[in-house]
Amino acid sequence: MRMDEVVLEVKNLELTLKKRKIINDISFKVFKGSVFGFLGPNGSGKTTTIKLILGLLKPNKGEVFINNTSLRKDYYGALSQIGALIEGPAFYEYLSAEENLNIFGKYSGGVSKEKIKELIEIVGLSGREKEKVSDYSLGMKQRLGIAQALINDPQIIILDEPINGLDPKGIQDIRNIINYLTKEKQITVFISSHILSEIELICDKVFIIYNGSEIAQGAINNLIKEEIKYEIHSQNVDSLYSELKNMDEITIDKYDLNSVTIKTNKNLKIEDLIKYLVNKNIGITAFIPIKPSLEDSFFKLIDDYDKENNK
Repeated sequence: MRMDEVVLEVKNLELTLKKRKIINDISFKVFKGSVFGFLGPNGSGKTTTIKLILGLLKPNKGEVFINNTSLRKDYYGALSQIGALIEGPAFYEYLSAEENLNIFGKYSGGVSKEKIKELIEIVGLSGREKEKVSDYSLGMKQRLGIAQALINDPQIIILDEPINGLDPKGIQDIRNIINYLTKEKQITVFISSHILSEIELICDKVFIIYNGSEIAQGAINNLIKEEIKYEIHSQNVDSLYSELKNMDEITIDKYDLNSVTIKTNKNLKIEDLIKYLVNKNIGITAFIPIKPSLEDSFFKLIDDYDKENNK
């Protein structure tokens, strides 16, 4: 498997509705075997972009390629290589999971019993496949939706908010399925989600869209640019605050009854700071590094975009 092989390419995609630009010059590439996160607040254009990728909406400009096949020039050839779960799965509620997959399989030219059994196993529904879908939990329905998206043996699957509303166990189940698909089946996963902590766990790269425009894309480690913070707990937090606020190398981020949270510049060594505070007889009870997260960077990028565009 070539990790540099492009499975999905979006080039200069634009959509205008009622004279308002909804999607503005969006471009990105998704590579084989990767997990690609597509992020943005509600109303930012995530689902609209996904609908453009799937040919459910027609762009005013730009093009989509699925495995080098142009969606515009070969609609059915391109879509035959992609599976999708958008805005929640839809099933025949009073049929079983097995019966539902058999019906959806017929839309793809038919599917064997062995294939249905394999899909049921992949999504962890073995032993429950003959139960009515109406008796399934939300998490089980989401997993069945992934099985449905896999039924035509796609190169890439698109999952739109697959963990929305799930409990921690349901989220873990979806995470395990995604890891299995990418590592064992070399299926590429394109996932849209509001749960940024989960995206940080499973994705290789992300694209952040806001007001229909790109504000950032790339490897998660490259997007997380916030400096590490330190939460310092003390028995005498007022004295701790008094010492810290007068130090040029330190910025106070938060000050409460039990602790002071700080940012430091590169010139200050943390061990020197601890030694200094100990020599000042300030009782330090805990010194906790706070690693920056994708969520921190996400909100900072959006805030910076708003400041830049609302001048």
